[in-house]
Amino acid sequence: MKLPTPLLAGKFVNRLNRFTISVKLRDGQVVTAHLPNSGRLHEVLKVGNKFWLAHKLSPNRRTKFDAILAKDGNALVSVDARLPPKLLLEGIEAGIVSQFGEIVVAKSEVPFGSHRLDLQLVTSSHVWWVETKSVTLVSDGVALFPDAPTVRGREHLHLLGELAQKGELAAVVFVVQREDVEVFAPNESADPEFARILREVAYAGVHVIAYKCAVTFTHLQISQQIPVRLD
Repeated sequence: MKLPTPLLAGKFVNRLNRFTISVKLRDGQVVTAHLPNSGRLHEVLKVGNKFWLAHKLSPNRRTKFDAILAKDGNALVSVDARLPPKLLLEGIEAGIVSQFGEIVVAKSEVPFGSHRLDLQLVTSSHVWWVETKSVTLVSDGVALFPDAPTVRGREHLHLLGELAQKGELAAVVFVVQREDVEVFAPNESADPEFARILREVAYAGVHVIAYKCAVTFTHLQISQQIPVRLD
């Protein structure tokens, strides 16, 4: 995935609301930027932490910028939580992601009951129901999700569990949008109920998969599958 260019460097000032942050650019100007991520993001939302913004021109926008990247220590982190479905599809097309077989048709935002799942992947012989999750939090090489209680995330797991119990192929895919990671695990301290349900649906047949991404100032892409630790 090609990232927007040019990116403007700045430093985080504060979070104004769930989806808006203030950033001080190199010229001293303080601007507001859309943060496309509802997570707590404590690992990057630190006063003075480096951020990179893309200029967005639209008469309907409240802000003129989107937050694209941030630093966590030495790691470059993609903070856009909307990207995992597209990253997964690009990974499949590039041959990096092969777990689902040869995809003939891919549908996005597929209705299931009163909810929607991110993807329906159709091969010549079967159908996968897939929900993706954006991961930015890493501690000692372990990618953790969620970073805050997620009722919606639990509901998605229940839906996938229902599908698996009906004999359907279902998967939850955790896309870690940074490179400095070795394994994925549910974040027990942030949402013990999500962790419990994840183990429960995995036992029921839901495939739990995790990938890390290669991140640069120009590109973002899934690079490698990483182990999942559920115990």
